[in-house]
Amino acid sequence: MDKLKELADLMFPDVVNDIDYYEKMYPKRNLEDGARVTRFAPSPTGFVHMGSLLSAFEDYKAARDTNGVFMLRIEDTDSKRTVENGIVGILNDLKNFDIIPDEGMIDEEHSIGEYGPYIQSERKLIYHTYAKHLVLKGLAYPCFCTSEELNETREIQELNKERIGYYGSFAKCRSLTIDEAIEKIKNKEEFTVRLKSPGNFNNKITLHDEVRGDIEFPENDLDIVLIKSTDKLPTYHFAHLVDDHLMHTTHVMRGEEWIASFPIHDQLFEIFGFEKPRYAHLGLVMKIDEEGVRRKLSKRKDKEASVEYYHKEGIPSDAVKLYLMTIANSNFEEWLDNNPDKDLGEFKFDFKKISASGSLFDVEKLLNISKNYLSRLSAKEIYDNLLIWTNEFDKEFYEVLVNNKDYAISVFNIERGGEKPRKDYTSYSSIRNFVFYLFDELFVNPKYEWGKINNKNEIETILSTYLNSYFTLENSLEWFSKIKEMCDNLGYASNMKEYKKNPELYKGNVADVSGVLRIALTSCANTPDLYLIMNLLGKDKIEKRFKKCIENLQ
Repeated sequence: MDKLKELADLMFPDVVNDIDYYEKMYPKRNLEDGARVTRFAPSPTGFVHMGSLLSAFEDYKAARDTNGVFMLRIEDTDSKRTVENGIVGILNDLKNFDIIPDEGMIDEEHSIGEYGPYIQSERKLIYHTYAKHLVLKGLAYPCFCTSEELNETREIQELNKERIGYYGSFAKCRSLTIDEAIEKIKNKEEFTVRLKSPGNFNNKITLHDEVRGDIEFPENDLDIVLIKSTDKLPTYHFAHLVDDHLMHTTHVMRGEEWIASFPIHDQLFEIFGFEKPRYAHLGLVMKIDEEGVRRKLSKRKDKEASVEYYHKEGIPSDAVKLYLMTIANSNFEEWLDNNPDKDLGEFKFDFKKISASGSLFDVEKLLNISKNYLSRLSAKEIYDNLLIWTNEFDKEFYEVLVNNKDYAISVFNIERGGEKPRKDYTSYSSIRNFVFYLFDELFVNPKYEWGKINNKNEIETILSTYLNSYFTLENSLEWFSKIKEMCDNLGYASNMKEYKKNPELYKGNVADVSGVLRIALTSCANTPDLYLIMNLLGKDKIEKRFKKCIENLQ
């Protein structure tokens, strides 16, 4: 028997097919020219970081814009990072932002697509087949070095200021004969599978990064681990090669921390003769903390790092995606300003417009985009979306909305529409604070914070006089005319120009008097148009609230 085959069979007793079996099983995709195939490949931690969401969104958009394929692949080869229901957590987070994979996992156990399994631990036999192929070609070997031996080698390299790694004379197991390796395996010695790198560190290779342009590297000469010793699962380097090849990934978008690994990945593709994907290395998502220090957005320190935060706050997923697009492409913000009513799908994602230096996460900017987005929705859309959010997070408000549907829609329609719609709401969680006073069920024990006119007797006089002599809801002109008439009779200026000329002649002005009416009616100093509010509440509620306010003053 061929000694190399004997070694390979001993190393991989589970492998019965060669790589041609899988090459035929996963044929090239039948897609139109230019279609991108991308993948989001998280560990099943159950938590999607905002940086991960940005990456998933960019993968999704890059594929969607070209009628390509966006996959969800679960990289669970590091069991320490796996949590119970981790896949469901990821799927739910993506679903909340309408980032739906074309292929990949749809729950913990099921997937869609013809290029699976889409969980790496279920692809173990495939990895072994490709690793065995390298052993048969003399391009991989078993390594029996213990962790203590590897640490000792590292210490020697550090002491002598050598390059760190398993290569050249430091790659001890590379020089084992096939017979020696066979004997060790028969003796049940644990081993990893290492690449027998054909590289020369003095040679140069070039990465054409879709974001950063051309980057030059030394060729890889490290005998990296391909298959781990304990669970016999692949390392990221090897899984990345096999999966992206068999799934026909065209564009790999990943964090800039993986740039240094490119020579390894490039070499693996070269060794197998596989078509290489294009790489786009994305900068970190940063923030400026309270001390003014620019640092990486942290899921441990920053609540806004968790995508669950946006769901709980009721920030619309579409608004978050609009903000993510401003991070993803530098030309998007201008496009959005010029096309506020267009769908995000009409904007085309461009690798060349990604910032190589990373992006600064700005919550205030996101909330401003959310505010603009919400201002463009119809009152019915606000109602429907708010109903969904309150059903999960604010049951009291939910019941109020359900019991007052038509009225609630009228509330949300105040100053909505037109060229300059009112922009109060930043999120669905913020809406209650802006409209509570329009619902009797929520307008309980109001706290009145009076403005310029704060004398109780004067406030009572204004309210009583208005109710008894000047109240009308016939139309806005008549309504305001009556308020001005009352101002003249009570010693307040009905004409602002006259008041500014001679303020000493008056107790105040029409704005001050209107403020009293506003606060007595809503408890708030700032509201939408007072006439619209009064018209919506109606005469009976207005009288009731003014009388209750007068009682509270006494």
